[in-house]
Amino acid sequence: MKKDTLVTHAGRHPERFDGMVNTPVFRASTVTFPTVAEMGRRHASCYDLPYYGRYGTPTTLALEEAVAAVEGARFGVAVPSGMGAIAATLLTILRPGDHLLMVDSVYGPTRKFCDSALTRMGIETTYYDPLIGAGIAALMTPATKLVFCESPGSLTFEVQDIPAIAEAAHRTGALVALDNTWASPLFFAPFTKGVDLSIQAATKYVVGHSDALLGTITLNDRTLYERLKETLVMFGYSTGSEEAFLGMRGLRSLSARLERHQRNALAVARWLQDQPEVARVLYPALPDDPGHALWARDFTGASGLFGVLLNPASKAQVTAMLDGMTHFAMGFSWGGFESLILATTGNIPRSARPWTWEGPSLRLHVGLEDPEDLIADLRAGLDRLTREPA
Repeated sequence: MKKDTLVTHAGRHPERFDGMVNTPVFRASTVTFPTVAEMGRRHASCYDLPYYGRYGTPTTLALEEAVAAVEGARFGVAVPSGMGAIAATLLTILRPGDHLLMVDSVYGPTRKFCDSALTRMGIETTYYDPLIGAGIAALMTPATKLVFCESPGSLTFEVQDIPAIAEAAHRTGALVALDNTWASPLFFAPFTKGVDLSIQAATKYVVGHSDALLGTITLNDRTLYERLKETLVMFGYSTGSEEAFLGMRGLRSLSARLERHQRNALAVARWLQDQPEVARVLYPALPDDPGHALWARDFTGASGLFGVLLNPASKAQVTAMLDGMTHFAMGFSWGGFESLILATTGNIPRSARPWTWEGPSLRLHVGLEDPEDLIADLRAGLDRLTREPA
């Protein structure tokens, strides 16, 4: 099936639920069994069948099945948040004495987890240049067990050469994990590019309505899948059925929403490129973006999230711009139907590749509003910026 068909049908089994189109919300902690034999059968298949609430319900299992199918994987794991999915992946694969290669442009809380929790566990993290490509082979050691990618990168939107990185990692027996939240399963097919585990903050585009926290991990290795499930159970990670239901609801409209996000984002990004206050737009879908060639080779679309570098301006000027926005709200998440704007100046940590831009920087998430209204809002904001004394 094509992906538009998969997002409509994957994980749906009306025949199991009296013809109901959607898998119902199962609010359950306890699962009972009529016989000892049935309890034993369920226990032996606890990763795939409801056995105890912490292992999952029919609602969460349906979400796992659907996301795995859309992303092209055999197995899916639902987690209470995107950060939970990242932490569960790292804690499942890595042990004391292991070495992790982490992309330098990674989501900030992931970096914090590596520098705090993993360091305390005796796991070494080396941050690598997101543009390293096949050159990552020089950083591999006998202790390297995982290479973690995020493409495009958080806040700065560098596109990684995932196939080249995966080939180098697999030569030494290391696994490759990817944070695929920006592209979603529809715009990047991780398992055709050499990725072993794909992670999403499903809070973002899968849920799509800014009303639930959710994470997913998809993969093809059965043994690793069961290890992930064991990690989640041991740490008490339990995805709520209400959240899983909202994730399934969002998944059904993902294709239509992403198409609109992309169309709107391109219109806004192209307009911003022509504004005198803007130095550069960080969006791989733009032909003059440094990552455009890789994006065009490996991706099938672009989402609504991108960065903006402003020409020199004071903090007071940027504040004047942001404080008066009408359609762009200030908020730390993204992926919902609404447009968001966030100042990122001073919040772009780097270890391997210094971030040298000295002017203000912004992150925009372009929602489903009419792009002409969004452009008018930004124009008014830039006018406030220029009127404010430096």
